[in-house]
Amino acid sequence: MVTADPARDVAERSATAAAAWLDSLDPAQRAVATGAVPGPGPEDAERLRWFYTPTDHGGLTVHDQRPAQQRRAMTLLASGLSEAAYTTLAVVMGLENVLDRTEGFAATFSRERGRDPGMYYLRVFGEPGGAAPWGWRFGGHHVSVNVLVVDGRVVATTPLFLDADPATSPLLGGASLRPLGAVEDLARDLVRSLPADLAARAVLLPRAPSDIVGANRTRVAPGDRVVPLAGVWRGPFPDPAEQARLQAMSDGIDDAAGLDDTDHAAVALTDEPKGVPASAFDAGQREVLRTLVASYLDRVPEGLSPLPRYADDAALDAVHLAWAGSTAPGEPHYYRLQGPRLLLEWDNTQRGANHAHSVWRDPEADFGLDVLAGHRAAHHG
Repeated sequence: MVTADPARDVAERSATAAAAWLDSLDPAQRAVATGAVPGPGPEDAERLRWFYTPTDHGGLTVHDQRPAQQRRAMTLLASGLSEAAYTTLAVVMGLENVLDRTEGFAATFSRERGRDPGMYYLRVFGEPGGAAPWGWRFGGHHVSVNVLVVDGRVVATTPLFLDADPATSPLLGGASLRPLGAVEDLARDLVRSLPADLAARAVLLPRAPSDIVGANRTRVAPGDRVVPLAGVWRGPFPDPAEQARLQAMSDGIDDAAGLDDTDHAAVALTDEPKGVPASAFDAGQREVLRTLVASYLDRVPEGLSPLPRYADDAALDAVHLAWAGSTAPGEPHYYRLQGPRLLLEWDNTQRGANHAHSVWRDPEADFGLDVLAGHRAAHHG
């Protein structure tokens, strides 16, 4: 049930959960688990760094917590997500065990275990529930959740990244595990349903970029292009051989995509969205689009999601669909949905098109930078 102010209710639940988690930590753990108060200065730089690779995301890992502390950490995580998103995220974390088997249980990335469901990091910025802005971040391989609270209300929940690798895994009885299957299928069904003239406008390239175009930038901007895999890490490995292995993997992914400079320009981010606007869709296609948008925006608790704005036809009209790559199932592909204060990106290109990325961003308000600026002007002007 949605209350009168869900942003305040979620903030209060998160503050209670965050305080309980921090209170359970010893001084050494707490030093790793906490960060600076969110604000306009350089001290906020760490909060604005986010990743989706198996790199150091910053914070206290699941490994470095006792079971009771892990329980409290997951309580905080659940406070900022919808039930469906929390379930999906838990499956994504568990897929590290599946991926570990796929890659031969190798010790990679300068870790004893390369694919590791214990290498997820939680950090709280500022004092939960206090008068000053505060926030929290949970991240690890294929996960990044970023929440900011100002004046006792949740004001930002983006960037919010979820991946599935493998995107499809076999289950007993001939079933398949596809944590983000609907996020892929809805978009494919939509672009395949377009008449030829609209499909020609929607499909920017017959080849797909190797990753989401916005990558893990703090801010996305016109002209942004795909960042090679080796660039989406906190920093180089201390072991030169391991760094060289990552670079070779990155180069191989880019070579497989086969994009030249003209192709990169075709899929680069722009102020004016590329592709086809929803205003050109028929009634059935518009409903598919609404459901697809919901698969991203309903990753946060009911009442926090901006999805209701797209019940307004004018708001939906401004959302554009752009696609790159094949529209055939099982082939590498990329799409994005872009409109005012909306950038949703998806790719499934790596590992034989069995490694999917999805991210929700608000280009004007990621990390709550717009609200922080207003807060500072109001309280410190």
